[in-house]
Amino acid sequence: MRAVLQRVTQASCTVEDKITGEITNGFLVLLGIEDADTQEDLEWLAQKIANMRVFNDENGLMNKALADINGNILLISQFTLFASTKKGNRPGFTRAARPDKAIPMYEEMKKQLSALLNKEIQCGVFGADMKISLLNDGPVTITIDTKNKE
Repeated sequence: MRAVLQRVTQASCTVEDKITGEITNGFLVLLGIEDADTQEDLEWLAQKIANMRVFNDENGLMNKALADINGNILLISQFTLFASTKKGNRPGFTRAARPDKAIPMYEEMKKQLSALLNKEIQCGVFGADMKISLLNDGPVTITIDTKNKE
């Protein structure tokens, strides 16, 4: 599983001219799921996202997590995070999980994050043509891959 966390002051997702999710202050999370991912990967990543301390404290240091700032999450499925670009100029996506595996894991990630933060998680629409708008704060962008836990 791969996630790209972007610290934002605002973010939204629009599908067919309808806003499906929007937040202020928190993370826009782009989530990629691959066939090899497990429930253990999901739980580990949810904990990492919820506890990532990249929000400023009173001294301007990145010491606070989402819960500390009452932050929000906009969760977007992003199979292209597993693009293979080794050969040619057209990326391949064979490592990305098919919808029958990816959708339940995406839904479980929403549940896990919601439970950890005790709030609703905003989201896009899995597999849809989504338009994402954001105001990156910092900018702060963090990538996390469950295959690189150590």
